[in-house]
Amino acid sequence: MRVLVSPSGFKESLEADVAADRIEEGILRVIPTAIVRKAPLVDGGEGFTRALVAATHGRLKHIEVMGPVREPVASYYGFLGGDSGTAVIEMAAAAGLRLVPRNARDPGFTTTYGVGQLILAAVNDGVKRIIIGCGDSGTSDGGIGCVQALGGTFLDINGKELPIAGGGKDLLSLHSIDLSGLDPRLQHVKIDVACNWLNVLCGPKGVARVFGPQKGATPKEVEILAKGLGIYASAVEHVIRRDISTAPGSGASGGLGTGLMLLGATLHPRFDLIMQHFQLDELMKDCDLVITAEGGIDYQTPRGKIPAEVAARAKRLGLPVIALVGTVGVDADVNYAAGIDAFVSIIQAPISLETAIKEAERLLRDSAESAMRMIMVGRDLKKNSKLTDITEISSQLLGKTFTSKPLLRLNTF
Repeated sequence: MRVLVSPSGFKESLEADVAADRIEEGILRVIPTAIVRKAPLVDGGEGFTRALVAATHGRLKHIEVMGPVREPVASYYGFLGGDSGTAVIEMAAAAGLRLVPRNARDPGFTTTYGVGQLILAAVNDGVKRIIIGCGDSGTSDGGIGCVQALGGTFLDINGKELPIAGGGKDLLSLHSIDLSGLDPRLQHVKIDVACNWLNVLCGPKGVARVFGPQKGATPKEVEILAKGLGIYASAVEHVIRRDISTAPGSGASGGLGTGLMLLGATLHPRFDLIMQHFQLDELMKDCDLVITAEGGIDYQTPRGKIPAEVAARAKRLGLPVIALVGTVGVDADVNYAAGIDAFVSIIQAPISLETAIKEAERLLRDSAESAMRMIMVGRDLKKNSKLTDITEISSQLLGKTFTSKPLLRLNTF
């Protein structure tokens, strides 16, 4: 059997490459002779840099920067292999939610200043292009911290500079933006940003309202952040001469997408950039099964999440797809229509979030093993039965006539 393993990471727990390794171990427990191809994917968040560096045989460089709560953090960026002159940065390596202590999660306070420091370090290395991944952020400052680190200035109505690395709450005092102090070398560096194209800065679906609560904001704080980002959008419009309040990707990573536009960056739907460096379709061609994975599956998964992207590509080749997930959320059944044939939670019993994170590697490995054992049972049933079609089998078992393949939902808990 040939199996393609193409997971995302599990937020604040497992990076995509580790998830792929654990799934492979589970498969080989059941079928030691299986040929397992691993293609861990990223959506711009945690693991983005390592994944692109590994795919192109590049290298990492480690550096200390200011973290989201203004404490130094060990960070990194990478270089694509070959003579491309291209650096890769993931904003989560400097301002990710994982770097924000649980008792300090306040997106009105956290900053993207360290992201700007990563960009500056890459510029100092003489690169001609920077690919930036947006995702898994712990911030909502619109990227002003990032721009400040590169020489940009944000002023209040009295012409006084806003605090350096002050956070999203300071946007309420913003009146104007001065980019005259930006590092002039940025003009000679092409910046491409991989982001969720559906994330916008302002409005009912603006980034503060959609993602603020996940980052620790109370309902009152969400409205304060939303108001500040609206003020920010107006100030940005005066600089770049267009309304970006609902521009695709403008709300990526707490509005960092907008801050990067101030630097002259070009925003892209994340998979348009990411898939340039992975030969996923080629790896699928002669496979029998595709297994993907992510921290959770729900009604939002078909809106640009990795399991849905993998499933869509697998379905073009007629391949079955199983998703191993941490949690099964609201209206997860919509993913059947997106090409995921079955999904299974890796949680085997009621446990705390802390325990689930700590035990994630084991849980994922065991879940992969269980899924493969069920697949082997299904193969044996088909082999030993005169019924050769899942629709026919289901009709016989349930005493009903199906006109299309029934949907299967697997859950171990």
